[in-house]
Amino acid sequence: MKFRVLIFINALAVAITVSCVNYYFKHSWYDLSIAFGVTFISSFVVFYYLIEKYVYSKIKLIYKLIHNLKLGRDLRDALGEGTSADPINDVEKEVQEWAVQKKSEIDVLRGQEKYRREFLSNISHEFKTPLFAIQGYIEAIEDDDLEDLDMTRQFLRKAAKNVDRLSQLIKELDEISKLESGEIPINFTRFKINDLIKEVFESLELKAQKHDIKLVFKQKYDDATWVNADKSKINQVLVNLIDNSFKYGKPGGTTAVSLFQLHDQVLVEITDDGNGIEEKNLPRLFERFYRTDASRSRDIGGSGLGLAIVKHIIEAHEQTISVRSTEGIGSTFSFTLEKIKPQLPFPNIPGLNS
Repeated sequence: MKFRVLIFINALAVAITVSCVNYYFKHSWYDLSIAFGVTFISSFVVFYYLIEKYVYSKIKLIYKLIHNLKLGRDLRDALGEGTSADPINDVEKEVQEWAVQKKSEIDVLRGQEKYRREFLSNISHEFKTPLFAIQGYIEAIEDDDLEDLDMTRQFLRKAAKNVDRLSQLIKELDEISKLESGEIPINFTRFKINDLIKEVFESLELKAQKHDIKLVFKQKYDDATWVNADKSKINQVLVNLIDNSFKYGKPGGTTAVSLFQLHDQVLVEITDDGNGIEEKNLPRLFERFYRTDASRSRDIGGSGLGLAIVKHIIEAHEQTISVRSTEGIGSTFSFTLEKIKPQLPFPNIPGLNS
């Protein structure tokens, strides 16, 4: 409702009330009209002054403050002062919108705070485990005073293994940080994804045999599918995902890679027939250090950063990655890549270049 309309209605109500009272006592239409006119004009002036000074001006100030804070100084200057003809209604709308926005921001901050606490707890645990192991081996060697050389060599090998684990953890954390900040460039090249899958299979063949898992490519290697991506980083994605299927697969199982042609993308799927993942764990599967089964994950090794790195690499390509899984049946990790048409050789037409 407009400011002057509000004052008019209030002044009219007071004038009618006073006129009715005057007519009740004097029974004169002339006196009623005089009372109505005088009361209406005086009420309008008084209400206008009082509401303008004590209510409207303060609401207008609050509206300007909220409006300016929401827009920011640069945008506010570009649009002008941002005043409104009806700030009473506008301020209510602005406050409601602002309250919803702030509640959403608070919820996000709470989620980030929870994630930060979990991250610090996880990373401290990841560092403490190898550090304590190294410390224990060194103390055992010192206590033995190098008398048992076989034990010393064994403990030194175990300490070196934990040092390698720490180095790998630091390397992966640094890689994630650089991927997030864009410090690691994505070098796009055209290559056949079929050939890359073949190379990855060959490099993981011995590891697959060790886990008694069969690697299967459901397409033909000769049916070339060209993509535009960073070949070395997509190689890392494939190795991480296939290696992950070894860790959580079952002996005698299968890990299959499939390609699906989309409109302007290629969908790559890595499917295993392992134990699967609980549905409640799927939304957080790509978080750093997140483990679906902490005790089992510690036993089979890994830093808990592999899937987080995979996610950042795919997102750096401006593509998407997802997972679907059913307990007792298996899991499928899917990611997209930009598809391109194969480069055809220029035909050699006799006499054309002569």
